[in-house]
Amino acid sequence: MSAIPRSIRRFARHRSACAGFVILLLIILGSLFADYLTPYEPGEIDLEMALRPPSLSHPFGTDAFGRDVLTRTLHGGRVSLGVGFVARTISLLLGLVLGTLAGFFGGRTDSAVMRAADVTFAFPTLLLLIAIMAVVTPGILSLFVVLGVVGWAAMARLVRAQVLSVKEREYVQAARTAGAGTLGLVVRHILPQCLAPVFVVYTLGLGMTIMAESSLSFLGLGIQPPDPSWGAMISRGVAFMRRAPWLTLFPGLVLTLTICSVNLLGDGLRDMLDPKSAGRDGGSDE
Repeated sequence: MSAIPRSIRRFARHRSACAGFVILLLIILGSLFADYLTPYEPGEIDLEMALRPPSLSHPFGTDAFGRDVLTRTLHGGRVSLGVGFVARTISLLLGLVLGTLAGFFGGRTDSAVMRAADVTFAFPTLLLLIAIMAVVTPGILSLFVVLGVVGWAAMARLVRAQVLSVKEREYVQAARTAGAGTLGLVVRHILPQCLAPVFVVYTLGLGMTIMAESSLSFLGLGIQPPDPSWGAMISRGVAFMRRAPWLTLFPGLVLTLTICSVNLLGDGLRDMLDPKSAGRDGGSDE
């Protein structure tokens, strides 16, 4: 039986991963189709409806400006998820390029890339993000670049380790002997063998990136008002915790569900793409 159906069966048996996939898919669809799911605009102000509790017309209640919290939560998902995916993709591309260069060429190239990674790891991630965002103009473009650049080091180390292992295999040496150039060796013979663990790490790191964006927005260093994001909504709701707890409850709940679903999905992908980990967890393909 082919490897793809067996991998899919391993994933399907991972019930928590399937649940994570469904939850994440629902959140993504809800964010994408927010305009069709609620009759309100995210910036629509109605002071007469300020701080109303959840009801049929406003399932998540309203904020201090009478804006519908459900609408802003769904639209905030576009920002938080979008920043997470784009920034994580930037980290992936940087990590692939730098990790491949370090692992394939070795020597001074390897030393330079790994020392740069060590410098990045020397600083606590959140503190490094706060320091950088404090000196740049806050906004979605800044978040893309800063979160993407800060997250490259772990990906580069993984890619380097994979390349060091794969480039010594017999079929790579045979291709080199047959006259394959450097680019051909990397693109056709080495990188395809490295992508499975890289994709798993990409997925697992996505939740951390979304949390980092929410943390920066909570501190006022990320998405700026009036644009909604989960972290900014939670931050503005803190002042009304006793009077209107729904302002922080619902965005916080959606953020928690998103991060948990991404982590569960990453665990499932790990088991699907790595039969050894599935065997250690007690799974079987027979």
